[in-house]
Amino acid sequence: MSRASDLSGLSRAIAGAPVVLDGGLATLLEARGHDLSSDLWSARLLRDDPEAIVAAHAEFFDAGAQVATTASYQASFPGFTGLGLDDDQAADLMRLSVALARRARDEHRPDGWVAASVGPYGAYLADGSEYRGDYDLDVAGLRDFHHRRIEVLAEAGPDVLAVETVPCLAEVEAVCAELEGTGLTAWLSLSADGDRTRAGEPLSAAWAMAADVAEIVAVGVNCCAPTDVETALRGVGGPLVAYPNSGQGWDAVRRTWTGESAFDAGMVASWLDAGARLVGGCCRVGPADIAHVTEQVAAHA
Repeated sequence: MSRASDLSGLSRAIAGAPVVLDGGLATLLEARGHDLSSDLWSARLLRDDPEAIVAAHAEFFDAGAQVATTASYQASFPGFTGLGLDDDQAADLMRLSVALARRARDEHRPDGWVAASVGPYGAYLADGSEYRGDYDLDVAGLRDFHHRRIEVLAEAGPDVLAVETVPCLAEVEAVCAELEGTGLTAWLSLSADGDRTRAGEPLSAAWAMAADVAEIVAVGVNCCAPTDVETALRGVGGPLVAYPNSGQGWDAVRRTWTGESAFDAGMVASWLDAGARLVGGCCRVGPADIAHVTEQVAAHA
């Protein structure tokens, strides 16, 4: 996966027109009856039911999405060790996540793209810390955590790496250092709270770090409240990405979402006006919501 090849694909597309992302993959899998209560969440199905993942990607493509985000958000080497897998088997499952998304793309949206999800360290911890950023690792430790999985996912040949739901500047620094000079293509997306990271730091510091990394072709926010998107993106230059969750709260102890959905595709126009060129949804945002996002993007053209 090289910047040269991407320039004829996704990044050229977003330079000209907005691109519709998919929604919450795990949300859809749960709605289809799959138990995702383990620490691996949807990544468990890479081993146990890969066809269900293909079907979920296909459903989002059929709703209008142009990008499939792989089921690798919580895929990690230490996480798969908990399933009794060795490093080679874990790497194979990460590569499989890209192959499954590519298959759905080829069958349902040949002009679409595959984004390999690089979830945060907090996703591996499965304790909700991707919404707090109170990690027990420093930048060096976070680099060690991300290094091999980024390599493996990139080797599988996605169109872009979706480095997503990052909650703190330490992890931004770590992933920027891991991406810089690799020739890969990535977007960087934070789980923000207004104009701050989840750890309470200024988002502007994250955007400044990313601006120095040629491999990062877009920055923005995901898995935040829909009402926070416009504030988070205000004044940020370059192509932006926005795919909030439903606005509901995550109870990490009971492993469930609380409250009512506040996702309103009518907000998409304001995200586009703020500079977003990749728009969609995250947790609790389903195919019907993405269909409405697609309509809003078309109306904004």
